[in-house]
Amino acid sequence: MVSKKKIFLENAMTRLMIEEYLASMFPRAEFAGVELIKSPLGVRVIIYADRPSLIIGRKGETIRKLQTIFEKHFKLENPQITVSSIENPELNARVVASRIAQALEKGYHYRRAMFIALRRIMAAGAVGAEIVVSGKLISERARFEKLRAGRVYKTGDHVNYIVDRATYTALLIPGIYGIEVIIVKPVPPADHIEIVQRPLEELKKIVEEYENRSVGEEVVTEFTKEISRETGGEK
Repeated sequence: MVSKKKIFLENAMTRLMIEEYLASMFPRAEFAGVELIKSPLGVRVIIYADRPSLIIGRKGETIRKLQTIFEKHFKLENPQITVSSIENPELNARVVASRIAQALEKGYHYRRAMFIALRRIMAAGAVGAEIVVSGKLISERARFEKLRAGRVYKTGDHVNYIVDRATYTALLIPGIYGIEVIIVKPVPPADHIEIVQRPLEELKKIVEEYENRSVGEEVVTEFTKEISRETGGEK
């Protein structure tokens, strides 16, 4: 009997290999990730990209080729492929890293590409972001350049659900440049408590309604009743 741990590792390795394959085959599509969902009829493959039309191809021709590749090389049983666009590509670390790599390969200065990407990330509403580019930037000796804005979490429980991290490589004449992008998404933490305050005028109306509520010949507020119950004055 195959252990659950081995099945989990095999599924994770398969997903990782598929992601690397799609990222290398469709660099211009700005690939964002893949999701594998097993069902009784086979495996549903959901591909996320900022430009899904480049993956779908003309009349779905590329999709049919991918189905054959996934079934033969990645051992997926009856793969059903769906290509979906992402809502906000500026908050996807993989997309941002690929854009920086493409800018470097086109001849943009690394600092300019980093500043533009960081400014767009923060304009999209991110809590914080960090971009690191490493390689032979200005000399034969390898070094790295880091830009950061806002709050960036690298440890703790926040990393599990609001931090998106991705790495990418760019092939240039001096050598290979490494790109790392960390984005803290604008999602409230799990322990976030939001207190909704009512307008002052609405509160005044509520107080007036309670104060004007009469019991017999006396005007008694609900607040006074509660105090009387707690102190034993009203039985």
